[in-house]
Amino acid sequence: MQSPLMPHLDAIRARFAHVETCPFEGPRVFFENAGGALRLKSVIETSAAYAGYPDNQGRDNAASRALMAAIAKGKADARLFLNAPEGEIFVGESGTEVLFRLIRTAALGAEDDGAMLGSTLEHPASRSAMARWAEVTGRPHILVAHDDATGTVTPEAYAEKLTPDLRVATIVQTSPVTGMAVDVARIAAMIRKAAPDCLIIVDGIQHASHGNIDIAGYGIDGYAISPYKVFSRHGYGLGWASDRLTGFTKESVVGGSPRNWEQGTRDAGAYATFSDVVAYFDWLGGITGGGDTPRARIESAAAAIHDHESALMGAILKGEGNRRGLADMPGVTLIGGQGEGREGVVSFTLDAVPARDLVAHLNARGIRTHIRLNDHYCGNILAPLGMESCVRASICHYNSPAEVARFLDAVEEVAG
Repeated sequence: MQSPLMPHLDAIRARFAHVETCPFEGPRVFFENAGGALRLKSVIETSAAYAGYPDNQGRDNAASRALMAAIAKGKADARLFLNAPEGEIFVGESGTEVLFRLIRTAALGAEDDGAMLGSTLEHPASRSAMARWAEVTGRPHILVAHDDATGTVTPEAYAEKLTPDLRVATIVQTSPVTGMAVDVARIAAMIRKAAPDCLIIVDGIQHASHGNIDIAGYGIDGYAISPYKVFSRHGYGLGWASDRLTGFTKESVVGGSPRNWEQGTRDAGAYATFSDVVAYFDWLGGITGGGDTPRARIESAAAAIHDHESALMGAILKGEGNRRGLADMPGVTLIGGQGEGREGVVSFTLDAVPARDLVAHLNARGIRTHIRLNDHYCGNILAPLGMESCVRASICHYNSPAEVARFLDAVEEVAG
């Protein structure tokens, strides 16, 4: 398999913890990245260091000033990563909490009446927040139907629901179940043309580790990611809000800055670990394409990641060498079909083996995957297909062709 990352794969894998071995179960292939990516070793070291600092922010001492500098650097690095020169960067409890806060602020700050628009492809984080605040504000929550066959939602499908009275709209950039990407820039432009004042919030949680993020090019008002899905750690979410959305009334301490999205003392280590993530992208871009600026190198890294993962996913679906891919194995059903646009995820079923048993079989062969159920998390995708469950295999750019081969061999044992 050829990709721009192959000559550097050993160096890439060396920067992550537990690449080949689970600390509880021993050697394994990690194909559960959509549930949380591997952690950078630098993130682990930074987390430990900041967890030990007793000092607080806003004090007249060197330690406090160092914490404030780490926060400022983290925000500046996040702007580079997101390509968001304007607006506000903030951290919250989780990506889900950040989406809820962005959507709540938009729904309460927007002009009265009108409608709120989302899609059936969305994760319940954004869909639930939209439903909640549509009900509170007395607006209809209109849902654009995704296409079951392709596992995505198209700009054309959004176009059928666009009206001038839209107040808030949400877009999921990549489905965590089907793995299919969505054309955020085009959909946002169509919404903006139909309803210029509509506030647009994007769920970038699944997309962030797989492709480039260009907030300046999207024309949106809010964006959320979960850093533990992009090589950082649990315990915080990262959000961006436009100047217009930031100008709305938010929950805040009386007398505080009206631009402040954060409540209480935030963990400086969260910002510091996100700086580690951005530094990794900068390094990766430097060895795979280069560029004269950190942003250019981040874009180079994103392009190389996309190409490498596309090659891996192509092998998973269509096979490589004398191995069959999932698409050619008898009894396999691919959710979203074989279409273009997958970002790191393939969900599938096997007629002869229940999903739970197949996950257990793969785990016994040292391959970590995950079962997705027809529940409040995945029912929007599985229920229309008449499925009660499926297996989700999710890769990242540090995964190798050899790991894909092990996965295919293990599935072939039961498919054949």
